[in-house]
Amino acid sequence: MDIQVEEAPKNDRGFTLVELLIVIVILGILAAVTVFAVRGITDKSQENSCATEKRAIETATEAYFADTGADATAMADLVGTYLRTDPSARWTLTTGTPPTISATTGGDCDTTVATTTTTTTTVAP
Repeated sequence: MDIQVEEAPKNDRGFTLVELLIVIVILGILAAVTVFAVRGITDKSQENSCATEKRAIETATEAYFADTGADATAMADLVGTYLRTDPSARWTLTTGTPPTISATTGGDCDTTVATTTTTTTTVAP
């Protein structure tokens, strides 16, 4: 009984080390580009969030004045009727005529608003 064994063709080779390294480098570059693109998106969303919250506080302050005829003396005056949550962690309401709204030092909106708009807004009724 004579068994013949066919040899596999020698042309079927795997990837070389250089080819694998090139693929790894390309994947690393794509990952880095993706990370920086996502960071830009999250930074922009933080800016928009701060600007929107500031506008809501300004509107609430004006509505408070329209309803009571007096300026709000603290954020607590606005929470409940005019604002759903207390924004004191990110914003400061300074009493005066008219009151001013500014980003809380060290808060989320402190550096965000400072780089995009002025941090203090005077609310005129």
